[in-house]
Amino acid sequence: MKRRFLAGLSAAALLTTLAGCGTGTSGGTAGGGASSLDPKNASGTLTVWLMNDAQTSWPELVQQVNEEFAAKYPKVDLRLSYQTWTEKLGRLDAALAENNPPDVVELGNTEPMKYILNGSLAPVDRTVFDNSDAWIKGLVNTCSYQDKLYCVPYYAGARVGIYNARMFQEATGSAEFPATEDDLMAALDKLAAKNKGTAGYSALYLPGPYWYAAMSYVAAFGGSIARFDESGRWHGTLSDPKSQQGLQHFVDLVRKYNKGDWKVNELGQASVLGRGRAGLMYGNSWEVATALAPLSGDPKLKDSIRLASMPGPNGKPLPTFIGGSDLGVTAKSKNQALAVEWIRMFTSTRSQQVLADKDTLPNNLTQLAPLRSKPATAAAANAVPDAWFTPLAPGWGAIEKQNVLVTMLGDILKGTSVAEAAKEADARIDQLINDPS
Repeated sequence: MKRRFLAGLSAAALLTTLAGCGTGTSGGTAGGGASSLDPKNASGTLTVWLMNDAQTSWPELVQQVNEEFAAKYPKVDLRLSYQTWTEKLGRLDAALAENNPPDVVELGNTEPMKYILNGSLAPVDRTVFDNSDAWIKGLVNTCSYQDKLYCVPYYAGARVGIYNARMFQEATGSAEFPATEDDLMAALDKLAAKNKGTAGYSALYLPGPYWYAAMSYVAAFGGSIARFDESGRWHGTLSDPKSQQGLQHFVDLVRKYNKGDWKVNELGQASVLGRGRAGLMYGNSWEVATALAPLSGDPKLKDSIRLASMPGPNGKPLPTFIGGSDLGVTAKSKNQALAVEWIRMFTSTRSQQVLADKDTLPNNLTQLAPLRSKPATAAAANAVPDAWFTPLAPGWGAIEKQNVLVTMLGDILKGTSVAEAAKEADARIDQLINDPS
């Protein structure tokens, strides 16, 4: 069979191409790995959906793995499609409903639970993957349910302070990032005073709908979004006193330092920093590239934009949400053993090193260790082991989709009390969080 690499195909086009197409192979199951495969005779079509981050950030890794896979399985037709975050889940749901899903799918680490609970992901054998005994716990948790593993950690992410060192130097006399929140707020006050002539300047650009940041402050005060109780059900806990403390602290920071539109979310925050309208933002390390790009920021800031651990209240670092992606094998795949093989290659030690060399956090603590002392990655790498995560509950996806937390934050910033808004959010969470549909 002639090999084809269909990278860049839209999901819609891919589904049309595959409709009615046979996908037979010499078989095996996801849990069985590749031991039952005969590399020379394995055949069929393997469909892989990756997010477009891979296409833009590490295309050489994708090419490396595809070539490795082609060399080992010359009769398998590999079809790769890049997805966007805004459209992927809708397309995946449609493909699953039509019994024509991809064999391998990348999922953001808040997404697997829905597909685990509705039976769309096949369990996989952890032992066939490199470094599985050193995988980052927070990522493993996103793939695990009832002592089974349903996806494989791909890469990790953590939010950090990203700041303009030159602005800090000019306003405070030091380019070093403050180690405590009290010192940071004193520095931010000086930044605000120094740049008061710049319209819309935010010493700290902290968007109002930025629920990842808000929940970091909730975690810092010992609160949580929801908890699993003795009755075997989840319930919202944003009304708890500690959670309310965190919400109030976040909102106070937004009101004091964000001089932009509080209704605007965090998606454009790196451009605000890159265009000189902020001294500090709280974001992912990869957002630095946006701040330095010619169209969205300013390349001249290359020596000024730095990363640092974000200090939180009570003299401790601000707890961070552990971000990242996982790779799953769909339960309806006819090529589960081949799917496991491709994921095994894509998450191998060699492959993870490609990510580490690009300052992207790998899926395991062994290869993460050198990044904990590298200036470009130290803040994020050191935050990962103790990071927090969203509730691993059946209905979490619906809570995100219906913007429960975003609505709560918007209501508070419009004048609703923290207590009232949190109570309303808890009621909505209770309606959604235990329902896997």
